[in-house]
Amino acid sequence: MRRLLAILLPALLLITACGGGGTPAAEPTSQSSGDVSKLDSVKVTDNGDDKAPGLDFTKPLTVTEPTIKVVSEGDGDRIKAGQVAELAYIAVDGNDGKTVEDVYKNGPQPIELNDELKKGNELIYNAIVGAKIGSHIAFAAPGSAATGAAAGSTQLVVFKLLSAKEAAPVLSKPEGETITPPAGLPTVKEDDKGIPQISVDGAAAPKELIAQDLIKGSGAAVKATDTLTVNYVGVNLVGGQKFDSSFDRGQTASFALSGVIKGWTQGLEGKTIGSRVLLVIPQDLAYGAAGQGEAKGDLVFVVDILGVK
Repeated sequence: MRRLLAILLPALLLITACGGGGTPAAEPTSQSSGDVSKLDSVKVTDNGDDKAPGLDFTKPLTVTEPTIKVVSEGDGDRIKAGQVAELAYIAVDGNDGKTVEDVYKNGPQPIELNDELKKGNELIYNAIVGAKIGSHIAFAAPGSAATGAAAGSTQLVVFKLLSAKEAAPVLSKPEGETITPPAGLPTVKEDDKGIPQISVDGAAAPKELIAQDLIKGSGAAVKATDTLTVNYVGVNLVGGQKFDSSFDRGQTASFALSGVIKGWTQGLEGKTIGSRVLLVIPQDLAYGAAGQGEAKGDLVFVVDILGVK
């Protein structure tokens, strides 16, 4: 989803990567914005949910402000505020219609219709909320706001609304069965605030990735394509120095599982929502021999999996 947001407007880049916003009041219909007459010539030939549609429009297409409208209405249910919509899109150069990016082959891309998105870009939020599933929405961005198109070109992005579902609730803490880990691993205890504290005393360097449940959650299994909401703390295996902690920042973190270090991607896939997982990660599955900042060599994390989308 990050690539789509970067194309649409830079201000959106971080908005949908983060969860946790409240649920806004429902809005009845999709709202157009900008010089919508410029999009009157856009015609869409639907090719199903797995293949980009055919596009035809009067060229060159130029707009001076971000412009959005439904150009082909679907026949599904209307999408509601607070839901997670899934979409696919194609981006083309407004001058000649050449494809800039086609993500249909990558499968549906999620976008959470929460207060954070509404605050960050009301234009996108208002266009999706109230639109029918199956609709194609055209978004045109001036050359200065678009990326990937030729310099100065308007970029046209047409995305199809494939489905919508209620946003999964995010837990406040791990919930499930407590698991006693085998001896020889770093040990974890909670302080009086419930924050996990990691001790590396006596722990040997890992020969391979270790992903040990400390609490086995009862929720759904995590998929490699999921975006997770977590709390975590990370320390170096050698010396035990803490280098990062969402607990210290007082807020959860959200990220695509495909966009983090391999030790997280491989170690958390298949784990269940509600789990607390101890990860002992060899440096080749972390940041390599050079490390990154204070994170050096083999790393140890405790990760609480609180939600997924």
